[in-house]
Amino acid sequence: MEKIKVGQIGVGHPHAGGKMQALRKSAEYDVVGVVEPNAQLRKYAESTGIYKDLPFLTEEQLLNIKGLQAVAVETQVPDLLQTAETCIAAGKHIHLDKPAGFSLPHFKRILDLAAQKHLLIQMGYMYRYNPGIVVLRDLLKKGWLGEPFEVHTVISKKMDNVSRAKLEPQPGGMMFELGCHVIDLVVQILGRPDQVTPFSQHASAIKDTLQDNMLAVFTYPKAIATVKSSCNEVNGFNRRHIVVCGSEGTFHLQPFGRPTASLTLENARGKYRKGQQSIEFPRYTRYIDDVADMARVIRREKDLDFSYQHDYFVQECVLKSAGLPVG
Repeated sequence: MEKIKVGQIGVGHPHAGGKMQALRKSAEYDVVGVVEPNAQLRKYAESTGIYKDLPFLTEEQLLNIKGLQAVAVETQVPDLLQTAETCIAAGKHIHLDKPAGFSLPHFKRILDLAAQKHLLIQMGYMYRYNPGIVVLRDLLKKGWLGEPFEVHTVISKKMDNVSRAKLEPQPGGMMFELGCHVIDLVVQILGRPDQVTPFSQHASAIKDTLQDNMLAVFTYPKAIATVKSSCNEVNGFNRRHIVVCGSEGTFHLQPFGRPTASLTLENARGKYRKGQQSIEFPRYTRYIDDVADMARVIRREKDLDFSYQHDYFVQECVLKSAGLPVG
């Protein structure tokens, strides 16, 4: 089977290197080039070895490569939407890293254009293909947890002064930067909320203006969800988690990086017994399953699991949770 020709625009996104590694490791893709107009970012990218032997091209050169089917959009966040729109207008499928920029109307325009052209937009939320989340989706689809009435999720880490200084100019604080990953999960589980109530503060002794301690409450007719994100938590990676409580069971996944789940059921379901039990998952590498699924969608072997409407609702919630405008 002929490989899918793919390129990458931008190396400035924090996930750019990981996405490129996943694409180059996959037997599905032929990576044909990378675009990075910023000389400093390009120099850094070349020093990592991740982009070794790949040609650095202009955006125009990449998009005009014969047979190019897809582009990974991995620019810095302010440039994501304009780059994505250029790629969709050129008829390319895209992997668009998170979050989807600062303008909800602009993102809606891109989604509408992609729908008109029957093009894939795969968002870069890193837990969609986590094996624990895959099991959670299956439990919910089968109705084994009953009707969800509570979702609680936390995604935090500890950031040093240098990292904080890089993030500080970006609006939306930690909820926009990091909380978006788990907001995607909440919307998967409960859908679009009736209301999003954001809370934010600067809690660190570090003298900057970064909103580093944030909470959002999502309210539904018969459910409440909370999303918490901070960059002050020591070893926060190990406490990243999601809890879903339903009328017939509870699922608790922690941590995301080395997923282990606790499942408690009111009644036995399938291979799971009544009561509490642990579920172990094999070690996994981020992004491998993302790029594999993207290939299957591009080859029309399956539909994308996440609709244009879902991605719109997620971005709407991300902006509201971060206290940013949606108009």
